[in-house]
Amino acid sequence: NSLNCKLERRRTTIKMDPTECSGHSHDHDHGDELGLSLRPQIDQPKVFCLNEEVANAGRSILKIHEERLSATPSLTSPDDDPELLLVIPFTESVTLQSISIRSLTSENTAPPKNIKIFANRDDLDFEMAREMPPDMKLELLPTYHFVEGSIDYPCRPAGRFQNISSVTIFVQDNYDESGEQPTEITFVGLKGKGTKMKRMAVETVYETKGMMKDHKVPKGELGANHFIG
Repeated sequence: NSLNCKLERRRTTIKMDPTECSGHSHDHDHGDELGLSLRPQIDQPKVFCLNEEVANAGRSILKIHEERLSATPSLTSPDDDPELLLVIPFTESVTLQSISIRSLTSENTAPPKNIKIFANRDDLDFEMAREMPPDMKLELLPTYHFVEGSIDYPCRPAGRFQNISSVTIFVQDNYDESGEQPTEITFVGLKGKGTKMKRMAVETVYETKGMMKDHKVPKGELGANHFIG
């Protein structure tokens, strides 16, 4: 079956040839290796996205699986700035097995292209995200590759995504070569396994470290008008 895609390891970077079906799975390929939706384990009130054009948009695209093909709500960056930094904390330790990022083809926006993924780094800003080596890099397939559904990209190396407390998704650029169109994302889905264990170390970090909402960002700086408390 051409829809049963073979998983492929390529160090920490997964890059797909649009003419092939390797390195990822289509959403109607069911199997234990894909894991279950981690949406119930997401700490929704603490999800935030830097550089989002509309407040809470980053939170709104963490839709249930049945709504993954819906065009709205969506997350967009400002004009002439494709970058987005989406931080997703969990209520318990999880093993993240795959990630899905879906967008639509539009005249006014562009789908994301190059992605950096960080585990247990909910303290990143854009400068740090650009310079730091990620736990995984992804070059997303163009939207026309599989318009009927979403694509699950396996998290590799698997060991970096076991027993994690958060995942941060940094969108570096999009498919608009001019760099003028904003990035648009309509769905982010995470699959894996929950542990049903709240680690004390994670809870202590949240209680003792300064939270972003307690520190004012000077007006005009990137993310100043789009932080979600």
